[in-house]
Amino acid sequence: MTMTMTMTMTSTLRLSRFVVACVATCALAVYAPEASAAEPHGIAVGSIDHSVKPGDDFYRYANGEWIKRAELPPDRIEVDVWTKLGDLSDKRTADLIAEIAKSNPPAGSGKRKVADLYNSYMDEAGIEAKGLAPLRPHLEAVAAIHDKRELARALGEGLRADVDALNNGVFHTANLFGLWVAPGFHDSEHYAAYLMQGGVQLPDREYYLSDSEEMRKIRAQYPTHVAAMLKLAGFSDTDARAARIVELEHAIAQTHRSLADSEDIHKADNTWTQSDFAAKAPGLDWAEYFRGAGLSQQGSFIVWQPEAFTGESALVASASLETWKDWLAYHAIESYGGVLPKALADESFAFFGKELSGAQEHRPRWQRGVFVVNGLLGDVVGQAYTERYFSAEAKAQAEAMVANLIAAFRKRIEGLAWMDATTKAEAEAKLSTLYVGVGYPETWHDYSNYEVKADDIFGNLWRGDWADYQRQIARLGKAIDRKEWCMTPQTVNAVNLPLQNALNFPAAILQPPFFDPLAPAAVNYGSIGTVIGHEISHTFDSEGAAFDSKGRVRNWWTPEDLKHFEAATAQLAAQYDTYKPFPDLAVNGRQTLGEDIADVAGIAAAYDGYRASLAGKTPPAREGMSGDQQFFVAFGQNWGTKIRDAALRQRVLTDGHAPDEFRAATVRNIDAWYAAFDVKAGEKLYLGPGERVRIW
Repeated sequence: MTMTMTMTMTSTLRLSRFVVACVATCALAVYAPEASAAEPHGIAVGSIDHSVKPGDDFYRYANGEWIKRAELPPDRIEVDVWTKLGDLSDKRTADLIAEIAKSNPPAGSGKRKVADLYNSYMDEAGIEAKGLAPLRPHLEAVAAIHDKRELARALGEGLRADVDALNNGVFHTANLFGLWVAPGFHDSEHYAAYLMQGGVQLPDREYYLSDSEEMRKIRAQYPTHVAAMLKLAGFSDTDARAARIVELEHAIAQTHRSLADSEDIHKADNTWTQSDFAAKAPGLDWAEYFRGAGLSQQGSFIVWQPEAFTGESALVASASLETWKDWLAYHAIESYGGVLPKALADESFAFFGKELSGAQEHRPRWQRGVFVVNGLLGDVVGQAYTERYFSAEAKAQAEAMVANLIAAFRKRIEGLAWMDATTKAEAEAKLSTLYVGVGYPETWHDYSNYEVKADDIFGNLWRGDWADYQRQIARLGKAIDRKEWCMTPQTVNAVNLPLQNALNFPAAILQPPFFDPLAPAAVNYGSIGTVIGHEISHTFDSEGAAFDSKGRVRNWWTPEDLKHFEAATAQLAAQYDTYKPFPDLAVNGRQTLGEDIADVAGIAAAYDGYRASLAGKTPPAREGMSGDQQFFVAFGQNWGTKIRDAALRQRVLTDGHAPDEFRAATVRNIDAWYAAFDVKAGEKLYLGPGERVRIW
């Protein structure tokens, strides 16, 4: 969708949340609190369901009692064990915003922009009073398009840096295409322009193409929603317009590459010069398109899904001009619906929030306002957040654990019997040059080109989107900053950046229950240690393994080693293919492969790091559980979740992560888990030694 935050190529621990989705529906947020009388400095014993055998269902063994107690508030699609930190971070951020506003910061300063942006979003009366006036100039510009040449220019003017390649497979953009500015595949020292498929409003091509009953139901409801949005925006003949728009989006979806195929780096490695577009993707006036996008001087682009560009360009030629104008108008209305009059915001939420995700109510407006500020001015708040909530001691402790886990991973590489010495040397070079950012970035984003007005939330979102786009295209061809962050410190998540060979661990995740200085080592290594191990492992997952120590796409494997690696990863993909959260819907093991590799390798590295931290001593038992049992339960409790069916379906179709219950089940690939819980043949999760996936 438009107005999203652009990042470098990432593999995150959790699904990223985007600004407009939260502004319009806030159905995608996962955070929710669970009241607790006291904080346990260790595993949550009360969450364990002892009636479940660990070897039959480790996820429900570790979380079963919590799942029985957990309730889904009407404004939530999911509650999980990450939720307390998410809500805590949001509350802290809201308090910081309030303090910033009270301090009366000088005009033009970052803090003034934060205060004005937040207040403009909270001004519901002002939004209602303005009605459709902020949107009208954009709709009038669409109505004034007279021919396909002007259409091409308008489509180019709509290009935004609103895609994040391989950030859990997020390629969705409501514009015709999306731009991503990142280090080049083969020149990783300079920023390159990547173009990706777009043009659909529903979450993924499968929503248009799948023959499942659930997808057919959504497709039946979608035209009604489109017509309702058009009618509320003042259009006539809305049913016919909606039918044409949906038909066009369906045709666009047919040109799209699947998420699983889009995650194949080698299929994405297609460099086109400007002249190539007219020859390889005729139908769109590409000279006008690039002129509208401000990219006429950009010599080449990396085209991620060439077939989509060929197909979508042909549709520009074949579909009527009026259909394309209706498509442009609807996408503009939908993108900004959350900051238009309440009737539009409610209709948008009713479909994208309720029908697609299962939420029954909007998130509180203050929390949606926090999402907006984090999305458009996140580093301004992030500086205040880290000053108050992330101590130098916490940073040092986290950095020490990261160093310990990198050492554990290095030792695992050294001990691989199947890997040739030359391949090991390249792998170890990646570890040696890996940049690890802990807590907060070394430099902060500059928002000086972003104009914010206290009474203009529509304009603030449009200008924020435009300012980010201008910042991105200004970087093209320039030297990269390998230490640049793509997350704010107040984000509860972690990330691997393969094109930078870098990791980010924001401050907000480095606290209980994930990281607790008072908890036993077994629990810290099982919780935050597996998170850290997961991100380190992304350096060598099915995507990360395609990049060398400088972030270049380069095959640094011997043929025999690569064959072994691909066989092991195929075995893991096949394992995940067997998981079915619904009778009619299975996990796509190829789609989730990178994250699944990072999970199983991350546990293995974290376990080694944990055992090394004991220096040969036997860890103390707590609550009747050995140290190893605590380690694995802590990992399992990272993933305790209660989620609405609609949201889970969307997750399976559109996310590069497997559902949480299957992420917890990957302990079945770890030998030490069998010993810790005396898991025997015949139990449901049991795998024979030869069936366990061992990659790193």
